[in-house]
Amino acid sequence: MLTALLWWLIVGLIAGALAGMVMRGGGFGIVGDIVVGIVGAIIGGFLAGLLGFGSSNIIVSILIAFIGACILIAILRAVSGGGRFRRTR
Repeated sequence: MLTALLWWLIVGLIAGALAGMVMRGGGFGIVGDIVVGIVGAIIGGFLAGLLGFGSSNIIVSILIAFIGACILIAILRAVSGGGRFRRTR
């Protein structure tokens, strides 16, 4: 149980950090990257299941979580109007 939780955190951190970099953001901090990565893993796992993909390979798991995290970031930015707050002069 503890080992599985540790793997979820590691996969979430890696996937969230990569997604934060690729999606032109500076990341969300270590906790934010883990959360984005874990939620991305859930989204990616759901979509991969619908498409018939699945693997116990750690690299494939990170890739699926990364894709899900990118989708999550894109949705969050679309809902929030572009991401970070902008100053107006």
